[in-house]
Amino acid sequence: MSVDTLVVIGVGGMGQSIARRQGAGKKVLLADFDERILSTAAEALRGEGYDVVTSRVDVSSRASVADLAERAAGLGKVTEVVHTAGLSPVQAPVDAILAVDLLGVALTLEEFGRVVAQGGAGVVLSSMAGHLTAPLDAEQERALAHTPADELLDLPFLAQVTSGAAGYGLAKRANHLRVQAAAVTWGRRGARINSISPGVISTPMGQQELAGDSGTAMRAMIDASAAGRLGTPADIAAAAAFLLGPDSAFVSGTDLLVDGGVVAALHAGRPNRAA
Repeated sequence: MSVDTLVVIGVGGMGQSIARRQGAGKKVLLADFDERILSTAAEALRGEGYDVVTSRVDVSSRASVADLAERAAGLGKVTEVVHTAGLSPVQAPVDAILAVDLLGVALTLEEFGRVVAQGGAGVVLSSMAGHLTAPLDAEQERALAHTPADELLDLPFLAQVTSGAAGYGLAKRANHLRVQAAAVTWGRRGARINSISPGVISTPMGQQELAGDSGTAMRAMIDASAAGRLGTPADIAAAAAFLLGPDSAFVSGTDLLVDGGVVAALHAGRPNRAA
């Protein structure tokens, strides 16, 4: 009897929270670039009773992602795929951000689109930054959506992106577009794929951002939001559970904004609660 397999790529705070929420009764394949984080996460989950295996992965390498997809398929039916791996502007320069946040997602969508089981579902963690980045023209959006992954980083307009913040926002917008396009190919296998755009979440990465140069502006956005608080990994895990589960059987190729209302407040012109 083939076991259902949950694949979680990127095992930071949100990845671990999703693994806990979704992994009971499944084979859980955890993958990350950082072997220390990977080992710590696996040990914690095994101690809580989860059936966990691990694999180091470099999401910017097709060969590495293809090997991971092949291993996942060898474990059982690949019913759930969650991609959370990413770098933020305070962690890396623009070229690394584009390699991980843009190319890495494209490779995951392509390689796991070949092995996901019928009835399976996937979730890519994007960011609210994808909703706030400078508008792209129609030709650029088509290129980001449909250019073969191996050619993505050679798109001429990417050479004009020089700041980490701009690269991050563009990559996250591209995630939305790649997921839309991938919904067609995943759908041919009877599977679904969606993305989630978290707001400011209380993870180590989120805390780094708050402590960085943009921290003051980020806190103002949080204060202006309907929720008025940081998000938690559990907030994102709940959204992922919906998109991976049967209640979203008619949902594919879309992005779910889970930001406590930050983007809504910005679009409404509310920079802070007192305004």
